[in-house]
Amino acid sequence: MGKHLGLGAVGVFLLFGCAAHAPAEVRRSSEPAIPSISSSRTTTPSRAEPRSSALTPERAVRFRRVLELRFSPNGSRLACVVSEAKGAAVETHIWMADVRSGDIHPFTDSPKSERAPRWAPDGRSLAFLSSRGGEMQVHVMPADGGEAREITSHEGGVSDFRWAPDGKSMAFIAYEPDANRKPDAPQVADRPQDVPRLWTVDLASKTTRPITRDSLRIDEFDVAGPGHLLAIASEQPKSETWNTAIYDIAMADGTTRLLTRPAPPFSDLLSSPSGTRFATVRTRDRGPIGHDLFVQSASGHEEARNATAKIDRAVRNARWQNDAVVVARVANGFRNTLHRIDLRGASTPIELPHSAAVFDVARDGTIAFAGVDFDRQAEVYVKPTAGPIRQLGHLQEGWDDTPLSSAEVFRFQSFDGRSVEAALMKPPPSAPKSAEKSPLVLLVHGGPNSNFSAMYYWFGAWAQLLAARGYQVLMVNPRGSTGYGEDFMKANRGDWGGGDFKDLLAALDTVLARGEVDPERLGIAGWSYGAEMAQWAIGHTPRFKAAVSGAGVFDQFAEFGTQTDPTTDEWHFGTPWEQPETFLRNSPFAFIRNAKTPTLILHGDADRNNPVGQSKALYRALKRLGVETELVIYPGEPHGPRKVKNQIDILERMVRWFDTHLSSRLASP
Repeated sequence: MGKHLGLGAVGVFLLFGCAAHAPAEVRRSSEPAIPSISSSRTTTPSRAEPRSSALTPERAVRFRRVLELRFSPNGSRLACVVSEAKGAAVETHIWMADVRSGDIHPFTDSPKSERAPRWAPDGRSLAFLSSRGGEMQVHVMPADGGEAREITSHEGGVSDFRWAPDGKSMAFIAYEPDANRKPDAPQVADRPQDVPRLWTVDLASKTTRPITRDSLRIDEFDVAGPGHLLAIASEQPKSETWNTAIYDIAMADGTTRLLTRPAPPFSDLLSSPSGTRFATVRTRDRGPIGHDLFVQSASGHEEARNATAKIDRAVRNARWQNDAVVVARVANGFRNTLHRIDLRGASTPIELPHSAAVFDVARDGTIAFAGVDFDRQAEVYVKPTAGPIRQLGHLQEGWDDTPLSSAEVFRFQSFDGRSVEAALMKPPPSAPKSAEKSPLVLLVHGGPNSNFSAMYYWFGAWAQLLAARGYQVLMVNPRGSTGYGEDFMKANRGDWGGGDFKDLLAALDTVLARGEVDPERLGIAGWSYGAEMAQWAIGHTPRFKAAVSGAGVFDQFAEFGTQTDPTTDEWHFGTPWEQPETFLRNSPFAFIRNAKTPTLILHGDADRNNPVGQSKALYRALKRLGVETELVIYPGEPHGPRKVKNQIDILERMVRWFDTHLSSRLASP
């Protein structure tokens, strides 16, 4: 998708806590005196001092997140990718669960990180990517534990890999080694050696050789039986358009055969266990993101079949149980649900007590999933083919004394009669009390083709922190969101700030009609597309008395020419030289002269999705207009903040901004 990060979905924010430090660059205009917020550490309390249950920014980011689950070939073990804070850094490691006993424990514990576990065909060892040597390389470790052995030492690192069916070699994606690819070297655009290629490595000798030519860019791949790979690739790597296709590639000599060219975009290529079929997530027509699971023969001699057409919900990912049965995880409103799809018959929903953040399926049909909710941190569960669901061990630590708020999910009729879904989080009984009516913050998710999910994650921590301080928090999935069918997902094409913004205001009016919220103490906040909607709001209505904009887009013209991947924007708007009026109509800068709302602006200076110049331009405009504003730039941060100190700093500043402008009558917690 490239541009606008979907913060409601499982995304790149692997965010946890440690001590906060100030970012390097902070700019203020018309700055009031702002009270400080303490960021107390979570420590073991003494007998004389009862442990505090208040949720702080530092506590809010200190949790474990399950990113991937992988059953061993016989289903007896489960490799789990778990991300957490260790010291000042976020680390991702592999845990191992014994499915029968329920024991779960760390399997790797290097000073760096590991991810992408892949079982050997015989199940005796586990391969994974690790940065313990600096760059990401493939390592192999015995399934019973021991020392990890580095398999690749490829210059530039490895981004993905697969075992060959005989377990004697692997295929992987990497760049051509190049001594001139240094951070301080001249950056020449579209060099052939900068195209990701397929390589193979022999495990015994560690001999590496290329499989594909450098004119074929490899985006994804999977093994399709002995000697063959399937790949999503492009023969026009310089063209910044949707031009990928699916190819069959011989591992021996790289012979490439075009299989199919589906309507773009498509992703999540997944070969069946025998390699006779493959699945991809794609759209029925075109864009903006993949929506349905299509299955077809690896021979290329049959048409692709939409296996989830009757479900009509956005497919997050899928796993093959066997050649005839595939399990799909779909966004169904605020929950992620699972469906077992028998390609010989109908699909069946799998009943789960919680939303599924990630999952896997064993060959016998046993399901493993990470169960989450608004007020539930991730834990790993197993649903056998017969018998009750069981939790495997206990991942989270130190949260028993910190209750989280749940949320009421409701539907309302928008301005044009369309049914839209939202969630309202209210302060818990322990929160500080306001006057008769509460302040409210409207949070807007990223995307726009994403959604809010019932789960705890970094952006979800915004809601929890605000609720803990006495705010009501409104989270809306307006038109353009996933989880409500492909037509709904496409309903804001070329109309950002139109119907979607009216949906947000209609949700707000629905909540205000209940009479519990003070209409004079309303705030709005978001990241990425959500930030763009916050910028849009301050240029269109005086209703909001404070706004927070994180990594947003202010000028669609400039952003199209400077972002990493413009393809999704082109689907929404066309190109600026062909459709200038559309780009102008969808740019917050065109209406910023109406702004009066105090606005906090946050951005990473290494953001390639929405370059930091977008926030600098917003800051300059608000200063010129005399609007109270503050710009905070985080050095080295990409589109989503990765450094723990910056994650905490953002939460502290967000809460402080709203406390200052909306909650003067709130007592301190």
